[in-house]
Amino acid sequence: MNTSVENPFGGPVVDGSSAGHAEIRNYTMNFGPQHPAAHGVLRLILEMDGEVVQRADPHIGLLHRGTEKLAESKPFNQSVPYMDRLDYVSMMCNEHAYVRAIETLVGVDAPDRAQYIRTMFDEVTRLLNHLMWLGSNALDLGAMAVFLYAFREREELMDCYEAVSGARMHAAYYRPGGVYRDLPDHMLKYKESPWRKGKDLKRFNEWREGSLLDYLDAFADDFPRRVDEYETLLTDNRIWKQRTVGVGVISPEKALAWGMTGPMLRGSGVEWDLRKKQPYAKYAEVDFDIPVGVNGDCYDRYLVRVAEMRESTRIIKQCVKWLKANPGPVMTDSFKLRQPSREEMKESMEAMIHHFKFFTEGYCVPAGETYCAIEAPKGEFGCYLVSDGANKPFRCKLRAPGFAHLSSMDEIVKGHMLADVVAMIGTYDVVFGEIDR
Repeated sequence: MNTSVENPFGGPVVDGSSAGHAEIRNYTMNFGPQHPAAHGVLRLILEMDGEVVQRADPHIGLLHRGTEKLAESKPFNQSVPYMDRLDYVSMMCNEHAYVRAIETLVGVDAPDRAQYIRTMFDEVTRLLNHLMWLGSNALDLGAMAVFLYAFREREELMDCYEAVSGARMHAAYYRPGGVYRDLPDHMLKYKESPWRKGKDLKRFNEWREGSLLDYLDAFADDFPRRVDEYETLLTDNRIWKQRTVGVGVISPEKALAWGMTGPMLRGSGVEWDLRKKQPYAKYAEVDFDIPVGVNGDCYDRYLVRVAEMRESTRIIKQCVKWLKANPGPVMTDSFKLRQPSREEMKESMEAMIHHFKFFTEGYCVPAGETYCAIEAPKGEFGCYLVSDGANKPFRCKLRAPGFAHLSSMDEIVKGHMLADVVAMIGTYDVVFGEIDR
């Protein structure tokens, strides 16, 4: 007599036979979108044979914010804040690709000081991204202390965002032709509060006595010691290595075939970095190395990102040194891209009219097309922009690194355990704002 028992909740189907044998067929399960390790609104449909993954089908479309079409419906300068909200852990890097595309079409270069500021804040943003990745990935795999340490440093860097833009995340600081304003001469200080009574405020404010550049200089001097703390907790940790060594191995050939960039590509041993190979801003003027992995597994990608944080600190130190010695304008002289100053508006009605037209109608960009890419923390973030001569893009297409990486999920996790899927999603460093744009 044959009996069939089916689990109504989607579990395996067990067929019993008169011979006493039982066959367990593959079953499917949802991984996300509510799962903490799914990093946002990623939904994976996993086909499982027990604990072993047979197939992984990533589903996107749960976020879809339509950034590209929104950018095509607004004047060029009004879309800069949209870029912050793509990869919302790498805000200024997203802005950089977009404003570079506009500058290329217009034929305008930002002043040297603005280029150094962009280079410096690109690396501040890289640290912000990698700290978020390190803390959340460690938390996904069971290490909580690293998460708290990484956010301690992120808060200090978020103060730099706030100092230049007034916002701690979505800065809209880069503008076509330069940056919003020059670096501030002082940093905000901690004050006495009901929650900080009896605290040693002098120690908290030690770095904040001077300018933003002084603050970043002190941070860059101290940060390598903090990275040593992260490595003490993780790099030789037996459990960490058991969860990451040999997991998600990607050969250089496969990484290139899938269009991988950033730490995902460099972790497989391919020394490709747009900051070196196709320099932009002032990366050709600063000295840094490109860390690469050997085995192409999750552990190597961890080591690459940790090494990149050390290299970013080197770049920040060099930019701070140059900016301290070289004052100058941070916005182009082109009246087309530059908003009038308050002084100009007080003296000229023409400047006043230009101010209102600048923020309502924007400016017309010469007809043409361009693709500008930058080395974002997650990989190559590019902006393909087409202008038909109007004040808004005819076409705006964004190349997000996470989108290309996610397409490899099925082949990489096949044959791994369910717990390794968590490690793999972590090593991708996915942020769905840019993937489901």
